[in-house]
Amino acid sequence: MSQTLRLEDVRIAVGRRTLLGPLTLEVKPGEVLTVMGPSGSGKSTLLSYVCGTLDPAFVARGRVWLRDREITRQPPEARRVGILFQDDLLFPHLSVGQNLAFGLPVGVGGPAARRARVEAALEEADLGGFADRDPATLSGGQRARVSLMRTLLAEPYTLLLDEPFSRLDAELRERFRRFVFTHAGSRGLPTLLVTHDPADAEAAQGPVLRLLE
Repeated sequence: MSQTLRLEDVRIAVGRRTLLGPLTLEVKPGEVLTVMGPSGSGKSTLLSYVCGTLDPAFVARGRVWLRDREITRQPPEARRVGILFQDDLLFPHLSVGQNLAFGLPVGVGGPAARRARVEAALEEADLGGFADRDPATLSGGQRARVSLMRTLLAEPYTLLLDEPFSRLDAELRERFRRFVFTHAGSRGLPTLLVTHDPADAEAAQGPVLRLLE
């Protein structure tokens, strides 16, 4: 079974205006395809369509395939699509460990097994011993890493990146980009990156799709 993400003849319109398409693309396992374009060109809307969270104000046609399975009409929770946004979206009322555990599939063992998965993810993110920390005590880079690991713990089949680096300073941005691409690549995840920054596309080292307004 191929872990490829494939979009076939996708078209999205709002009212009488065609926002984007027709668009056909394929993202291979471990590859990062970058989508660039001005504000209003439909970049984030495209990710919403792949996730299954497209606002009803939009009309979309086309097909989305993931691991040789069409997911176009499946609910978001059944698609196994992971996404990172500009904000880390950590739950402030939960500890770091509880935030990570939230991402775990329901079928992952009992409390001990789930705790072990969380601890392993923290070690992988160089955050060992942080499970009981309040997210508010973390730096921006640490919060970003926790957010990615929570997404990966959900065992997605593909990863969508909606400008997750845009609010980080230059040095942190470079480090977190490397962290994200390394972890997505090691898991063989086809990754779709939306960005305004050519440096993001260069770091992704994959194909680039440019949308027009």
